[in-house]
Amino acid sequence: MSSSSAVPAAKPPIRDALVAAAFRLFLERGYEQTTVDDIVALAGVGRRSFFRYFPSKEDVVFPDHERCLAEMTAFLAAGGAEHEPVRRVCDAARLVLRMYAENPTFSVQRYRLTRKVPGLRAYELSVVWRYERALAEYLRARFAGRPDGTLRADVIAAAVVAAHNNALRSWLRSDGKGDPGAAVDHALGYVQTTFGRSATAPAGATATVQAAAPAAAAAWAGPAGAATGQPDDVVVLVSRRDAPLWRVVQELETALGRS
Repeated sequence: MSSSSAVPAAKPPIRDALVAAAFRLFLERGYEQTTVDDIVALAGVGRRSFFRYFPSKEDVVFPDHERCLAEMTAFLAAGGAEHEPVRRVCDAARLVLRMYAENPTFSVQRYRLTRKVPGLRAYELSVVWRYERALAEYLRARFAGRPDGTLRADVIAAAVVAAHNNALRSWLRSDGKGDPGAAVDHALGYVQTTFGRSATAPAGATATVQAAAPAAAAAWAGPAGAATGQPDDVVVLVSRRDAPLWRVVQELETALGRS
């Protein structure tokens, strides 16, 4: 008799077993040809167990998005005034990337499946919209009271999602090869360069120089400046010739404290 006995492998949690069974069947039979009854039979659980974890068959394809959305919302809520808002939403988007990168094989399988099934593609778009809404709500609160604050928040949120998804899908199309973090960082860098505040002006943008010059300030201010005798700052805006006009105006407003 052996002095050691084999230890049976621990069963995966029911939720994980359902996901594994579902994807096995989706790959073997196809999504439309697989029923919830098929999934629970392979997983060895009842229908009630399935609907305890997933409201529908579509939800089993995206089992981790609710958790990720909750993490993103909590991350944004924990941000304070010391956090630059555009950088904060870019960092929040990286939480979604981390979710995909944790299991590249599963993420690639899901990507392929959603490309084949129009209903899943529509469901995925609704999930993406929820991420974008979470980013926009955070930015709206941070930009409250600013001119076009709501518009700016919505545009930046959409830009973050577009940049993130562009890099993420390129990685998924490559079968999960390479470093997705580097690709997403590069894509989000465009968003931060365009909309964020940086200590150094990005290439192709503008730089501002402020200098105290009482005489010049009085001449610029006209009679009112001369009457008070108070020196005013002169804002000198230095811009590349090819910088877009909106960037020049943005930098000027920032320097004047009107952004």
